[in-house]
Amino acid sequence: MLYYFVMPGLGSGIHACIHCLREAKTWMAGTSPAMTATDNYRDEELLADVIAGLIGDARHVAVGASSPIPAAAALLARKRGRGRPYVSLLGSRRQTFFTDGGRELFDCAGQGRIDAFFLSGGQIDGEGNINLVAVGDYAKPKVRFPGSFGSAYLYYVVPRVILFRLEHSRRTLVEKVDFISAPGASPDNVYRPGGPVALITNRCLFSFDRRRRRFALASVHPGHTVAEVGENTGFRFDQPSHVPVTPAPSPETLRILRTAVAPQLVEVYPRFAAEVFGVRECT
Repeated sequence: MLYYFVMPGLGSGIHACIHCLREAKTWMAGTSPAMTATDNYRDEELLADVIAGLIGDARHVAVGASSPIPAAAALLARKRGRGRPYVSLLGSRRQTFFTDGGRELFDCAGQGRIDAFFLSGGQIDGEGNINLVAVGDYAKPKVRFPGSFGSAYLYYVVPRVILFRLEHSRRTLVEKVDFISAPGASPDNVYRPGGPVALITNRCLFSFDRRRRRFALASVHPGHTVAEVGENTGFRFDQPSHVPVTPAPSPETLRILRTAVAPQLVEVYPRFAAEVFGVRECT
């Protein structure tokens, strides 16, 4: 399978085969407008780097079919770990250990064979509850979301669930969700090995304390402020006296994302790979 890197500003007819990466490396690591957001990296690359750090020493990471940034993070973590963690991308035929799709995902999760997963929601509240159903009255909702699917089950059994929401606003991060699709915490007498460890948004990173059922501001992304986070967050959260700035991805991290991870994303996330990294599959 061949891929090419579209050179922004040079026309769609100019491309480089994956086997010519040596020639493409200078551009991929450079300051092309399509690859530049702040300090020569895109927001998606920053978020992928942060999420990869949250994955940590997980043995097996599973990623849903609508999660391109977590997918990039999981593949980045695997490249850094020289083959570990195992990564299963739902919807992929090349990047998966599943042979039976979602059913095998749930089976493996129940057996404790998945260490990290990613969830999002139309609404997320300060206790880590997720709403994937509706806003407003359930019978006559103002907004209808796609549905819970297996989110509640996975939230209970996967030890390291990383929440993500690219729109950080008071309509998405709310004081209390309108409908609980998946609860962030459970009573003390409920056996629950799984649950949230963090929430990452386009503005900041929150850590989650399961015992206290509360988020804490861990870092603010470059270009954003603590005051801005507070103004755009509907729930209360803890914060230290000094909130650090989220570290920018290193040149080596950007190199891995752009030359090793990006081509692997094309199969499941072709639009994301093209728009963020300028990588498309040859046809």
